[in-house]
Amino acid sequence: MKIDAIDLKILAKLQSNGGLSQRELADLVGLSQNSCWRRLQRLTQRGFVKGTRTQIDLTMLGLDLTVLVMVRTRHHSKEWADNFRRHVERLPEVIDFHRVGGDWDYIIKIVTRGMGGYDSFYQRLITNFDLERVTGMFSMEAIIQDRAPDLTRLAPDPSDRKKVSARRTSQSSRGSAAKS
Repeated sequence: MKIDAIDLKILAKLQSNGGLSQRELADLVGLSQNSCWRRLQRLTQRGFVKGTRTQIDLTMLGLDLTVLVMVRTRHHSKEWADNFRRHVERLPEVIDFHRVGGDWDYIIKIVTRGMGGYDSFYQRLITNFDLERVTGMFSMEAIIQDRAPDLTRLAPDPSDRKKVSARRTSQSSRGSAAKS
């Protein structure tokens, strides 16, 4: 599915505030409410929009420790990786889980209650899994967190369209002059 600058604008506004009403969203992107709704439905059906979320201040709930857990393993079979994935998915502290390239095989981001919570997570993580190395990096401060990517940078640059249009006009003028 091809998306245009208006679709990107809709997505950008929604990722900044998923609680916008249809009317507010339509006003922000310069469309009628019906036109905006149809576009949003199409974007949702095609999988560009995957629900909405409310951001919760986890520290207010006592989840005051964020840890990036890096894992290296000697096992790289699909069966082992699938089993490890299912194991990690069951650990409730996990908020992000990535298989990565480089010196480490996996990075797991967790939030928990203090060092005791991390130790409990660590013990459950390593139980019944032969992991070569596990290390945790403790976040002291989240400087940028959950920042939405700038989707407007994906839209075609209007100046590029003007350049292409000018080239076409110039080429067609030359073509007309050659025929005369």
